[in-house]
Amino acid sequence: MSETTLGEAAERYLSSLGVASERARASIDAFVRRWFKPEAPLSDLNPRDIERYVESLGSSEEGRRQAEELRNFLSQLRRWKLIDQNLAQHVRVPRSRPARQGPAPDLPPIEMTAEGYAALQQELESLKAQRPLIADEIRRAALDKDFRENAPLQAAREKLSHLETRIRELESMLRRAVIISDRGDGQRVQLGSTVEVRNLATDQVLRYTIVGPAEADSKAGKISSASPVGRALLDRREGEEVEVEVPAGRLRLRVERIE
Repeated sequence: MSETTLGEAAERYLSSLGVASERARASIDAFVRRWFKPEAPLSDLNPRDIERYVESLGSSEEGRRQAEELRNFLSQLRRWKLIDQNLAQHVRVPRSRPARQGPAPDLPPIEMTAEGYAALQQELESLKAQRPLIADEIRRAALDKDFRENAPLQAAREKLSHLETRIRELESMLRRAVIISDRGDGQRVQLGSTVEVRNLATDQVLRYTIVGPAEADSKAGKISSASPVGRALLDRREGEEVEVEVPAGRLRLRVERIE
């Protein structure tokens, strides 16, 4: 009878979790497919390679999470008697910084349009798809055993850290999102409204879409409802004039059209 391969053991482990979490699968896949090979026999696993892999993960929150997933995986392999050594003991998860004392702040909801919500979701999925690619960069850079002077390894770790920070920001914003789908009767400027305004000093007509702070994009003509101009335009009707204090001075605008 042939020996169980690492890939077979990984699939058995993930199946045992029921509906395996995306993060668990991504972590085990990075270890199996990018550090070793799925077809490698379990007897190829050894403490030295385990320690090197864990060290390559770094001490970021994501690195600690991946190390925890690996330790759970190796512990289960030993319980199933697929490996003889206690390899899980060689997964030394770096300690996280102690959390600040006191209750967590009650973060306010974030108003946004359905289009803005979808754009944030798309960005989140795109960033999550980059995780295994960066894990592969870390694996390749870690092949150089001198971790102290390994610039590519440090750069890959920093890239992963920035990626995880942005992922957490997006997840927080999406959890707090309140989608504003009702744009009123079109008679007043609301979140999601597209409005044409005339600069009364220059006679220039400008076109803005009023969006939540998380989806503002000045290049696309999307201004935040919390910005000076956005705040001044909210709840205005066609023909109304507003004055806005901006860094360049005072603007006098007239609402020409609301969509």
